[in-house]
Amino acid sequence: MAKIEPTVVTPANNEPPVASPPPASGPTLVATAPAAAETAAPVAEPRKLDQLSRIEEKAARIEEKFARYEAVLTRAEASLERSAHKVDAAAGTMDFAAIRGEITALRNRVDATPRAGTLFMTAIVTAVLTVILTILVLKFGVPGLFGGLLAR
Repeated sequence: MAKIEPTVVTPANNEPPVASPPPASGPTLVATAPAAAETAAPVAEPRKLDQLSRIEEKAARIEEKFARYEAVLTRAEASLERSAHKVDAAAGTMDFAAIRGEITALRNRVDATPRAGTLFMTAIVTAVLTVILTILVLKFGVPGLFGGLLAR
């Protein structure tokens, strides 16, 4: 953005600006010579120049503040861009086919586990065999350890 500097009429160059006369359609006001001198003289006064310099300083401070805000917004935009690229990269590295394969393998393992009917049948067979073996041990004993306890 280009900075536009105001022009100040110096005491050496205090010619009033030349304005073109309005078209002659109706009554017109004619400016007198003292009014023309009045408009050129205040610009050359030190008080007016001081006021102009204060205005320029204030404009410079506003421009600096704007530049700081612009820098903050630029950094925020760059940070947002980096975050968007990271999310895009993370989404791109996800291998959905591999995840689908792992889920299929897990489903196959779950399907291969015994269901309730198989578990109940195993429990019944285990209980029956345990009872039969306990009766045999009590009747005939364990050879080498003790004799039969039910053999009387």
